[in-house]
Amino acid sequence: MLFKVAAGFNLSRFQSSWTWRYVLSRSCSTNKETPFSGIYPGGGDLRKQILKVVSLGVNPTRSLLQNWADEGRKVSLNELRVIIRLLVGRRRFGPALEILNWMETQHSSQMSPYDYVRKLELTVKEHGRIEAERYFESLTSTVSMKAASLPLLHCYVEERSTEKAEAFMLKISKLGLALSPHPFNEMMKLYKATSQYQKVRSVILQMKQNRITLNVLSYNLWMDACGELSGVESAEMVYKEMLGDQNVLVGWSSLSTLANIYKKAGLTDKAILALKTAEKKISNSNHYPYFFLITQYASLNNKDGVHRVWEASKAVNSAITCANYMCMLSSLVKLGDIREAEKIFAEWESQCRTYDIRVSNILLGGYMRNGSVEKAEWLHYRTLEKGGCPNSKTWEILVEGWIRSQQMDKAIDALKSGLAALKHYEWRSSPSIAVAISEYFEETRNFEKAMEFLTTLRHFGLANLQVYKSLLRMQTSREESPLYILEMMQNDGIDMDDETSAIYSGVLHCEN
Repeated sequence: MLFKVAAGFNLSRFQSSWTWRYVLSRSCSTNKETPFSGIYPGGGDLRKQILKVVSLGVNPTRSLLQNWADEGRKVSLNELRVIIRLLVGRRRFGPALEILNWMETQHSSQMSPYDYVRKLELTVKEHGRIEAERYFESLTSTVSMKAASLPLLHCYVEERSTEKAEAFMLKISKLGLALSPHPFNEMMKLYKATSQYQKVRSVILQMKQNRITLNVLSYNLWMDACGELSGVESAEMVYKEMLGDQNVLVGWSSLSTLANIYKKAGLTDKAILALKTAEKKISNSNHYPYFFLITQYASLNNKDGVHRVWEASKAVNSAITCANYMCMLSSLVKLGDIREAEKIFAEWESQCRTYDIRVSNILLGGYMRNGSVEKAEWLHYRTLEKGGCPNSKTWEILVEGWIRSQQMDKAIDALKSGLAALKHYEWRSSPSIAVAISEYFEETRNFEKAMEFLTTLRHFGLANLQVYKSLLRMQTSREESPLYILEMMQNDGIDMDDETSAIYSGVLHCEN
């Protein structure tokens, strides 16, 4: 059958590089006709023009904005901030950063703290940490340094760079910039991520000594660290201190943190009670808290909690997203409630505008793991009819499912289709898939099929040592020379281990 293939070439990224070099080469011209004149004749709305130019692959930087200002037109910084937000939402970080560069050059006195935050974040995305560090060092005002310090510290946390983060924290503390709980929270996140829980307590002590007010996140991170270091009683003591702190309002996130600590300690009843209390503290302004709790209830194998919170989530006055449906489906599949998962999937399918293959993959995986191969096949064909485009996860689920059910022809065909369809994405299936198919042929003594499969693997550069060893064992058991298999292995650049070296030595000995 025919499969739909997603386009893999990022044309806009390619266009933006060469088109912008052309624009820069023309931007110094004294001629009043600008490089953008042919793209949009005069007049119109600045936001529409910038977004239109970006969609064409041109980076609307200083030239465009300066030309607009030079023509006597008003440039509102608030409007530019809206444009930046729209560009970031479309992942066009380069144009957004260039607008901020123009704002800082032309209107530095009107830059807000958030403008500096955004600029450093975008500098990291576009040019990396080192360039972001240079930008931070170039800042001179306390306002700008204080604002930009947090995203740079966050960058170190994301990189798990404890040494750099600690040195930077010391630096901003000496400069008097660490006056809120946010940088301290970043350090606690880092220590949690690197399992340095004892250091979390040190951060809390430092905050108290410096009279830095703890916020909800501070308490949650502290509770979590105490749970890891000293157990439930220590975490409960932090929770009680939080209840007595008039500066914070205990919400669902803190009770969720406490529930997770109880779960790790094997105190399921306490964990469920904490989650039930958390449910009462959720605001129906957005879906996120509901689906966070759904995931926790699923991890506790509590179906009632999953269904109760799912129904409660419908009170939110906004559409349930694909991500929300995926969370619910994953929870139901994990609980083994396939029938209810089918109902939720049908609900999603009835209202989805674009067929997101990630949603159907969850049910597909549930079917295959349960051995419902026919249902999985039916769902796969249905997604294709609905316009779904299989991704690497789809092919892995199908291949692994067919291997488990010993339907090797289907597994190999799916592997070939997946590799061909996703060649632009450089998808490489798990080595265990190739090994499982090879070993099946070895068990059934089907050397011819095994060699055909090796040809497919070599075509996609997926042959590995374990596959070759399986073939070598088959060939030697047939009492035939495996030399040509060893030669193919050598041509593929696969190093021999002790077993293959022994086979090779034996072949040479026999030939001599």
